[in-house]
Amino acid sequence: MVADPRADPIRYVVPPIDPAALSHWDRSARVVDHGGATMGTRWHIRYAAPDDVVAERLYEAIERVFAGVISDMSHWAADSRLSAINRSAPGEWHSISDEFVEVLATSLEVAAASGGAFDPAIGALVARWGYGPVAVDRLPTIDEIAAARAGGGWRQLELDRAGCRVRRHGEARLDLSGIAKGHAVDRLSKILIEHGISHQLVEIGGEFVGRGLRPDGDPWWVELETPGGCAAPIRVALHQCAVATSGDYVRGRHTIDPRTGYPVAHALAVSVIHDTAMAADAWATALSVLAPAEMMAMAAQRGLAVRALTRREGRVVEWLSPALRAMIDD
Repeated sequence: MVADPRADPIRYVVPPIDPAALSHWDRSARVVDHGGATMGTRWHIRYAAPDDVVAERLYEAIERVFAGVISDMSHWAADSRLSAINRSAPGEWHSISDEFVEVLATSLEVAAASGGAFDPAIGALVARWGYGPVAVDRLPTIDEIAAARAGGGWRQLELDRAGCRVRRHGEARLDLSGIAKGHAVDRLSKILIEHGISHQLVEIGGEFVGRGLRPDGDPWWVELETPGGCAAPIRVALHQCAVATSGDYVRGRHTIDPRTGYPVAHALAVSVIHDTAMAADAWATALSVLAPAEMMAMAAQRGLAVRALTRREGRVVEWLSPALRAMIDD
């Protein structure tokens, strides 16, 4: 949710300010809001409007972004490129867009770095648990989970970045739901910049990118998700950065551990602040899968700014990574 920066008590997270990002700041600019539905959720933008921005053209460009992401990467759309790849015979090369390459490359990097806690080829497991486009009427058996794991996994994907193509080995099925929404947030932010809007706040389904400042000189304040008020609020000054949250606080225990094939039970809400929403999205998913001790070690090792709310022994425990603590304005 977009925060009211005046409420107390509060903890404020203030990332480093980039003076170069303050160009074209206009104290007298109008703040404009647009929003709608996409990708099974809601999108919203708020920006300081330049005098020459044409709202109709901007809206058309935004719709093209959403249509492109869905056409490329939706596992819910039967006619998407991703769905076609999943239906194809293993071993075939498939041409993909530059954006698809970027998302897959980041997915594979996070998969390798997290030891498979994030996996862009988890589609078979997602389908078995009923979190895909086809409804199921029972829980999967142990044998079905084992079969889904054996035939898939990120190591079964081969990406040719230079040639903009990908192929699957075995029965690996792509599912980019842990990163595609973050990518869409970044794409939307870039479209605003292309229309001369450098001071902006972009959201899709609770994942945000903030650029520049508000006309009143404040940053774009965003409050981290804190289900049930189980921890003191944290508000982030989104200046040239992004934040994404993963967990089971909205949809129930739907986050599947690709390494075991079963949903995780400990991750209530894990928020990651990063340079891009795509990276924040993927790392929030990966850290939600990792057990708390693993998650803490991974976040500290990689210098990730993380606030995690996890269940331990019947209670909710908050953990802040060293990188996030360093940003808290006392």
